[in-house]
Amino acid sequence: MRVVCPHCKSVNNIPQKDSYKKANCGSCKKSLLDTSPIELTNTNFDEVIVNSDLPVVVDFWAPWCGPCKMFAPVYEKSAKNFPLKALYTKVNTENEQNLGGRFAIRSIPTLIIFKAGKEVRRLSGALDEHSLNNLVKEFIA
Repeated sequence: MRVVCPHCKSVNNIPQKDSYKKANCGSCKKSLLDTSPIELTNTNFDEVIVNSDLPVVVDFWAPWCGPCKMFAPVYEKSAKNFPLKALYTKVNTENEQNLGGRFAIRSIPTLIIFKAGKEVRRLSGALDEHSLNNLVKEFIA
């Protein structure tokens, strides 16, 4: 299975398992089990979405958005439940206005889940952790 390193964005091929005790990037040697959301930009967005065999959860947000600020800790906590099962990412629509336009983001926060490089689900508004976990579980093979 192809996994994008959360640190250097290199694509790694690793065997698919139910759980992992250790998995390191072949390029930077850092842990692939790091669940911190990856910041996506116009430069790396397509590469990450296309090269990940994991479902990619994208949080479109902005620093001035109150609901986005409240949702951020929930999003990060949910990510910890899915190491090497789902890839959590964030797009700052203030800095990446072209991505916001490209995906017709009309309200934030908006979550888009991509699988095999294609959008498979979109939700606007903040979710609680239980709802977010259930949503992500729908797309884990």
